[in-house]
Amino acid sequence: MSRKPMVRPGGRSARVQQSVHQAVHELTAECGRDALTVPLVAARAGVTPSTVYRRWGDLQELLSDVALERLRPEAPPADYGDLSADLTAWAQEFLEEMSSPTGRAYIRDALLGDPDGANAGQCSAYAADQIDLILTRARARGQEAPAVETVIDRIVAPMMYRILFRPGALRAPYARQLVSNLLGERAG
Repeated sequence: MSRKPMVRPGGRSARVQQSVHQAVHELTAECGRDALTVPLVAARAGVTPSTVYRRWGDLQELLSDVALERLRPEAPPADYGDLSADLTAWAQEFLEEMSSPTGRAYIRDALLGDPDGANAGQCSAYAADQIDLILTRARARGQEAPAVETVIDRIVAPMMYRILFRPGALRAPYARQLVSNLLGERAG
């Protein structure tokens, strides 16, 4: 069964989504992700397993939806008054969050239950929106700023590659260097 597009529903549907997501978080903390089953999640959420199957299709698509919600930024990026400072702070925070064990698990879940690529697109849009805000603020201050896609290609893409395929010790200096390389090339 293919998952229906997830929207921010209202009323009962919103309550079901919230209770099922909460059940996933609680059960993951209590017994680990590998112990999760649709019946276990449904019982904790106070819904029937058929409700979960009808809405999400299977456990992997449910975990993907939960991960996508957790990957959504909670606040706009900080404004330090300078493009380099803003982009560096954002890149360091992005790297720290995404490269953590929890971040990696959310990335994995978001992509595994994503047969049509919608979640990957949504995750990309989250990053692009945050970057666009940083660049728009810089331009409003009179600073020259690269295009959003350039930042994605030169900062986000290398970090995601490392997070997914070369998960060694990723630290803030790596994020700072990517930003410095991008902005230094623009100045030169």
